[in-house]
Amino acid sequence: MEPGSSEATASRLTARGAKTRSRIIATAADLMRVRGVGGTTLDDVVVASKVSKSQLYRHFEDKQALVRAVIEFVGDRRIAEERERLSKVMTFAGLRRWRDALVENHALQEGRYGCSLGSLANEVADQDSIARKKLHDLFSAWQELFEDLLRRFQRAGLVPQESDVSQLATGLLAAVQGGYLLAQTSRDVTPMASAIDMALAHLHILDRTRDAS
Repeated sequence: MEPGSSEATASRLTARGAKTRSRIIATAADLMRVRGVGGTTLDDVVVASKVSKSQLYRHFEDKQALVRAVIEFVGDRRIAEERERLSKVMTFAGLRRWRDALVENHALQEGRYGCSLGSLANEVADQDSIARKKLHDLFSAWQELFEDLLRRFQRAGLVPQESDVSQLATGLLAAVQGGYLLAQTSRDVTPMASAIDMALAHLHILDRTRDAS
């Protein structure tokens, strides 16, 4: 292909368009995290991402389409982060370090904004069935990460073999999400730390019960 051919030009434009689309999504995600979905307009996104309205509408037909793209972007990033962290947890000490890092990171924001994924779910799950399905799949993926961790604990003899890892993983995820919400409303990470600590304490009780039997 000659460098000056129409096909080469189209390829460059396609790459440029993909970069613009990514910038719009990332900018919208940042705005929606701080202002909420309802408090973020397309005009806000246009200004903050430094694109024209025509560029934005070239990639997203309306705000709903942009919100769905933001959910995928935020969700994929969050699941990737948690997979990286949780995959390294092999012991209760490692689980405690995961808990400490999660709480300390949120403390930097004084508990503001809650969970990026949970906040999106609170705003759009009842308004858009497609977005709700995307969110459901992402939370299911997050729960599976906890299930994988708990199966490792079972293999290591840290959790009884008869324990229902799916139920325990649901409890862990609920503790994290509930903790985020409490921290957001109180502007204090203490309730978040307490919620996760209760879930971890339950796992310790299972371990002690196994040893006593």
